[in-house]
Amino acid sequence: MGLYDAYLATRHRLHDAEPPAHVALVLTERDLLADGAFDTLSSAIGWAFEYGAERVTVSVSVLDRAVAPTLIRELRRLDAPAETVVRGPDADGSPDTSTDDAPVRILVGLGGKAEFAGAVRELASDVADGEIPPDAIDEADVADRLLFPEEPDLVIKTGAERLSDFAIWQSVYAELYFTDVNWRDFRRREYLRAVLDFQDRQRRFGR
Repeated sequence: MGLYDAYLATRHRLHDAEPPAHVALVLTERDLLADGAFDTLSSAIGWAFEYGAERVTVSVSVLDRAVAPTLIRELRRLDAPAETVVRGPDADGSPDTSTDDAPVRILVGLGGKAEFAGAVRELASDVADGEIPPDAIDEADVADRLLFPEEPDLVIKTGAERLSDFAIWQSVYAELYFTDVNWRDFRRREYLRAVLDFQDRQRRFGR
């Protein structure tokens, strides 16, 4: 660790505010096709746990579905915690409880719009079957039917100030951090800057 990284780590350690417990990294297929991208991802997941995270979610947007199987295969080889769940674009739109307790969840090509549409379809089916009256539907009913069950505290996106259709419902109260570097240049110091920025903010949760 360089001197500047050590300085940032010390600021983080001495900060009064808690670090983010759930960190989300939003990537694109282009990010992961760059040389060394998977090594960077392994390192970033490790930094997250090193600096206080309890869970990491990685969302990879995919424009060319033909590359999804290759990405999924490589992601399953990551040097990451043993309990890492990788889900691909073959998801049927229903919740997957196998992701609930995994400390690392990697979602490939599973966009927020499609996820929300799947939850609405399931609710509509439950209403048609008489399992729930329309006027009884609340936010919890929607959340229970999402593929991605938890709200991240901090969402980090490299290289561009947009979320690539990530977790539309879940990230509404998350703190968003956009880096000024691309994924290939993402290092420990960029992660620490994101965490320190989070710790410096006063979270309002929509209030």
